[in-house]
Amino acid sequence: MIPAPTLHTARLTLRRPDARDWVAFRDFMLSPRGATFGITTEGRAFRQFAAELGHWDIYGHGMWTVTLSGSDAAIGLVGPWTPPDWPETEIGWMIYPASAEGKGYAFEAARAAVDHAYRILRWDTVVSYVAPDNTRSAALAIKLGAVLDASAATPDSCKGYQVFRHPRPDALDKGEAA
Repeated sequence: MIPAPTLHTARLTLRRPDARDWVAFRDFMLSPRGATFGITTEGRAFRQFAAELGHWDIYGHGMWTVTLSGSDAAIGLVGPWTPPDWPETEIGWMIYPASAEGKGYAFEAARAAVDHAYRILRWDTVVSYVAPDNTRSAALAIKLGAVLDASAATPDSCKGYQVFRHPRPDALDKGEAA
């Protein structure tokens, strides 16, 4: 297993996902809140979770399990996602329990992930693919400073999605746009 960095923010820990996170992931994916991802069976949820775990071993990076500092319970998954059929490098996010929404956790974790992608992974660009009806994710991308890029390509599985392009952290520090 490739060692993975653990990120810490003011309130969160972002750690490599593992088997203990399966139930929270499955329950989210099979809930109405997870419907955006199109996973409708436990088998498909399992295969997607296995892909999340394997992404780290294949690429040396991947989405982190998000926990509240001092807790090990998974409240979400946030971070780099770069399958071979993705046209660009993406930062994705999902927060599992509805009780964790509206508290800024997704913003805090995604901001750390975007920063890591640019500064540590040395990515030239970062996008987020957002389903057209996922207004909360679109609002989060905008809050993160990302701008809609109507000319950007989307993965085949994300046709019709919006593409938000994230600014480099140094541009955010200076108050510049992407």
